[in-house]
Amino acid sequence: MTENPIIETAMQIIVYAGDGRNYIKEALDAAMEDNDTLAEEKLKTAHECLAKAHECQTDLIQKEAEGESCSYSLLFTHAQDTMMTIYSELHMAEKMIAMYRRLNEKINQKNA
Repeated sequence: MTENPIIETAMQIIVYAGDGRNYIKEALDAAMEDNDTLAEEKLKTAHECLAKAHECQTDLIQKEAEGESCSYSLLFTHAQDTMMTIYSELHMAEKMIAMYRRLNEKINQKNA
């Protein structure tokens, strides 16, 4: 395997993961505006972006497991790190949005 496919894959992972991060931010913004429907849509789209990033990573790893030579790439390492960091952000955002909803429910119950 040449260096170019690794770089191309790394860039795809970074782009998909970065798009996912943007949707996570939009989901949190929507939750802060009490727009649960939009928050859920944005989280769903973030999941889809990260699934695409993971698919890119998996394809390259499977090729190497099948015996294709793969040289070390700092960019690919960065891409994997970026993707995993954003996965963590997604999980935290999901928990934060759930806590925000619960807090709003308690406030609304007190005010009723």
